[in-house]
This record gives sequence, C-alpha cells and structure tokens, in this order.
Amino acid sequence: MSPAEETLKDLVREIIRERKASRRNKMLMWGGAILLCGAAVISERFAAGDLDNSAEFTARIDIIGQIADGDSANAENIKKSLANAFDDERTRAVVLKINSPGGSPVQAGYVYDELKRQRGMHPQIKVYAVITDLGASGAYYIASAADEIVADKASLVGSIGVTAASFGYVDLMSKLGVERRAYVAGEHKAFLDPFQPQSKEEAQFWGNVLQTTHKQFIQSVEAGRGDRLKSKAHPELFSGLIWSGEQALALGLIDRLGDVDYVAREIVGVSKVVDFTTKDTAFDRFAKRMGASVAKQLSMSLGLEGVKVEL
Repeated sequence: MSPAEETLKDLVREIIRERKASRRNKMLMWGGAILLCGAAVISERFAAGDLDNSAEFTARIDIIGQIADGDSANAENIKKSLANAFDDERTRAVVLKINSPGGSPVQAGYVYDELKRQRGMHPQIKVYAVITDLGASGAYYIASAADEIVADKASLVGSIGVTAASFGYVDLMSKLGVERRAYVAGEHKAFLDPFQPQSKEEAQFWGNVLQTTHKQFIQSVEAGRGDRLKSKAHPELFSGLIWSGEQALALGLIDRLGDVDYVAREIVGVSKVVDFTTKDTAFDRFAKRMGASVAKQLSMSLGLEGVKVEL
C-alpha cells in the first residue's frame, strides 16, 4: 500500500471515529436532558405528595410576579395547579398566596373563570386569597374570585384600573431628519405606530377599548365581592388607586388581616400546608421563550410591538 493510500485510509478512520464520538455525545446529551426532565417531574410529584396519604391539608398555590403568558405566573400553570389541588381528596381548602402587580387582563380572566368553575364543582372546598406584599390590578382581579381575601395591614391592595402606554418619537425623528415610511392596507392599521402623529379620533378609539376592559374588570370584582365591597360610598375604589391592607379592610376590598399560616391554622383548621404550585421545567422555559420570540415577530409585523394592555 502506497503512502498516499495509507494516509487516505487513516483519514477515513479518523472521520469514522469522530462521527461515532459525535453520535455518542448527542445520545449522552439527549439522555441527560430526558433524565433532568424526569427528575423535575418526579420531584414535583413528591413535593405535592410529601405527606400521609390519608391526612387532610391546606393546599397552597403561589401567584408571584407578573401575570403574563410566558412568565411563571401564567394562566396555564395556575389552572393546572388549581385542578390538581381541587381534585385531591385530601384538600380541605385552597389558599392562593399572592404577591403580584398584576399583568395581562386575558391571563387574569382565565384564572378568575377557572377559579369560579372549580368552586362550583367543589363547593365543600373554600378558597382564600392571601395577599402578602402586593395584590394589585390583575392580581386583585384573581383574588376577588375567592371566598375570602386576607392581607397584612401593610400590604398594598387594589389598583382596579387598566393601562396601556408607549412613547411617541415624531418630533425626535423630525430633528434627526429621519422620515418614516409605512405601507399599510386599512386606514387605521398603524394607529399605534409611535413614529407617526396620533390623531384625536384614534386616541378616543383606544381609550374606549381600555374603558371596555375596565368595565369588565369592575363587573368581575363586583360579582366576586358582592355587598362586601363599599363601592357605592367609595366610587374611587375603581379609579386605579391602591390602598394599604388596613384601609382595604375598611373599604371591603379584603375580609380580614393575616397570612397563609393564620388562614390554615385558625380559619381552615388544618395547619399542614402543601404546595401545589406548578413550576416550569427548563424545557418549559425554553419552549416559552421560543413562543415569545415568534409572538414578538408577529407583533412587529402588526405594528403592535411595545404596546401592552395591562391590569
């Protein structure tokens, strides 16, 4: 065999060896990912089942941070948590531990409706919303679907209003000598474009959209709180203002002062608290980031990037 043939043979062997190593590494990587996902599922199940099989408990579900699709406090996760808690025969009561500024009216509405549905299916299981530091806007929207709302005297509660904000860059572009060129089909298709002047007609239209959402918010809160809410004597309850827990108690926004342990021990009568909060796995977070990226591209194409309606 000539030196050239020997060299070629060695090269082929090296290529084959590298390909085998590459396949082996990929298999190890996927195997590791599967093991991690499996471990996450198992640990989640153990977290929810770390107790005597026959012992009753108070189920706790955390609603922490921004309520939005793609964040940990999204409707899908919370609804799953509610279903698991209500379907467990050992659940005596459900406590929503809330520390959130609010967020998407759609996500909050989904949770509100699911909470009402679960309460209708399981009337023997009471629901208590416990506001810690903050229970504002969309977070209060959700809380109002509970049987009772509990907070600390220094908690911040309320903010029953709707907001949507962006910036306008028309004058800045003029100073920089930049011309905006937008091609649309539909007279008002780009009415939220921050690079073009805002008309009074379009501003009024957008204001009406927000007023409609605000009215839906108010109706849901009134349906949940009923006569406990002192809105006739205090119409400012629906103005977007926020109150301390002590003030909220006097206004009927909450029912009593306390925390999760107080509710479980003194009201429910079952001090054992089990966490039913659905937590995203690493794969879930990756998938949501991918979905968020697609949604961002779509919002850019529709001229809606940077504009969010929030409770």
